[in-house]
Amino acid sequence: MSFLTSTWKYLPFANYKVDPSLLIPHLPNGTELDLRGDLADISLVGLRFENTRILNSPIPFHINFSEINLRFYVKQTGTDRRGVVFIKEIVDRPMITLVANNLYHERYETMPVTFDLNENSKGNSHVKYRWKPKDWQQFSISYEPEILQIEDGSNEQFILERYYGYSEYNKKTTYEYEVCHASWEHFKVTDFKIDVDFEQTYGAEFAILNTLKPETVLMAQGSRVSIENKRKL
Repeated sequence: MSFLTSTWKYLPFANYKVDPSLLIPHLPNGTELDLRGDLADISLVGLRFENTRILNSPIPFHINFSEINLRFYVKQTGTDRRGVVFIKEIVDRPMITLVANNLYHERYETMPVTFDLNENSKGNSHVKYRWKPKDWQQFSISYEPEILQIEDGSNEQFILERYYGYSEYNKKTTYEYEVCHASWEHFKVTDFKIDVDFEQTYGAEFAILNTLKPETVLMAQGSRVSIENKRKL
């Protein structure tokens, strides 16, 4: 039985290029940075969880909620198994934080989060995520309604087609969990706004992101997702 099932929807991505030295201290044992050049990729991501089940059971008040995360891209050492590592995952549901941090050794934090959506089948749609570590932060995006397929070798494929997560426990043990879902479709982005103090949200070492512009901004449609039970590398 899957640990968690949910529909992930409305996923904006803002992808930045950074020096690999920024991310190496956060690499779990048994993983390596998945590089495509001299710089590493790190992404700010928003997403909606809908119709969420834990061990196939709904948890009251934890069925539909939003998340904002900062993630980077890795491979299991010596393999082509591509996945992600999270710097922080932000939700407004304390039970999600408690379960994910204790069972999956993730880096969840609970704080106020809001989600706004304006879908338009003929013109641009708009989605906005806001969260509040101290001051309100915002990531919003506008996109066209036409659905686009991921092309082989594309930037979208590199960022979106990630089917494993990695987390580290006590600097010694690395856990891997599979994230199962169909290949995601995406939309053409027409505008975006990133009003984020990365230092306030993620700590002083990530203040460098305040000085950078995203290399790419994507909007993924999402799908039904299952997160399988973890295993030790």
